[in-house]
Amino acid sequence: MSVWVMRVPLPEGPGLRVAVKDAIDVAGVVTTAGCVAVRDAGVVAARDAGCLAGVRAGASIVGKTTLTEMCVSPVGDNAVFGTPVNPLAPERIPGGSSSGSAVAVATGQADVGLGTDTGGSVRIPAACCGIVGLKTTLGRVPVDGVWPLAPSLDVVGPIARDVAGVVAGMRLLDPAWADLPAPARVVGRLRVKGVGRAVEEAIDRALKVSGMVVREVRLPGWDDTYEALEAIILGELWRAHHPLLDADGVGEFVNGALHAGRDIAPGRLSEALAARAAWQAEVNAMLDEVDVLALPTLVAEPPLLSDFARFPLTQLTAPFNLAGVPALSMPVPSAGPVPVSLQLVGPMHGEELLCATGLAFE
Repeated sequence: MSVWVMRVPLPEGPGLRVAVKDAIDVAGVVTTAGCVAVRDAGVVAARDAGCLAGVRAGASIVGKTTLTEMCVSPVGDNAVFGTPVNPLAPERIPGGSSSGSAVAVATGQADVGLGTDTGGSVRIPAACCGIVGLKTTLGRVPVDGVWPLAPSLDVVGPIARDVAGVVAGMRLLDPAWADLPAPARVVGRLRVKGVGRAVEEAIDRALKVSGMVVREVRLPGWDDTYEALEAIILGELWRAHHPLLDADGVGEFVNGALHAGRDIAPGRLSEALAARAAWQAEVNAMLDEVDVLALPTLVAEPPLLSDFARFPLTQLTAPFNLAGVPALSMPVPSAGPVPVSLQLVGPMHGEELLCATGLAFE
């Protein structure tokens, strides 16, 4: 049976059933962030996170969902709180860190799952579970009351079984959500070294069937993003949570990340922020030439739970967190139990365009 939800009674409301990642405050409930040390501190949220205002008005919160400890890993496993079972391939990872929200949606236990995304944590579990996830534009959805991993990268976004469900989720998260425009006309096809042939072919077939104009594009600064991302995520993790270093109830992986974050020198962080600005300019310039970018979400099928250590889960997702732009992940027809996931990337505040384009693909 899938382990995904905290068994906490929550007030019910009208409309859609929403599962909330346990990194997002719900009034009257302890936010554990999937960490024993945080849970045992027992701090009950005095109020809802800001992103839940629309959810309270138009939906029903059905529970809080399991996640990777403190949102740090993209695998989706949690030895203490339970690892949600991938319903498409139980022997494979569910993806993280928003694993419980994705599995709740994929198994029909919720209509919309809310997750956070710092390096791919909405898109990766959506891809692993064969559903749809939207990383929102940095700053579009409020993050007050959301457990921080790297505050300058963290966003909240919806997960649903299809693009229409993601649109419904965005209507709850953002009162300024607009009517959908026409879908993209020109798609920039981005290819990144290391992607499996079958994955690339599935993406190319989906683009061909769409009838959209497809242009091959390059982002020369791509390979320079990884070092900047590492410095920012680890450095900001340390700044936000250094009191938890070597604390009882903090897992080995997270504690190692805190140690690594402590070693991020101020100079390295400054260099990373400068590299970030250059990368943002490069991505924005490309999105002036094409309507959206298209590439896979994962380089291959999700890895086995018994063998994921060397799989580059965030290789194709995290650079767009650094850029701050929105990105939609959705399944496309392909062989195997877990469909290939197409990632569409749009301009800042281009979520409506991404969803319109995703609907055209569906």
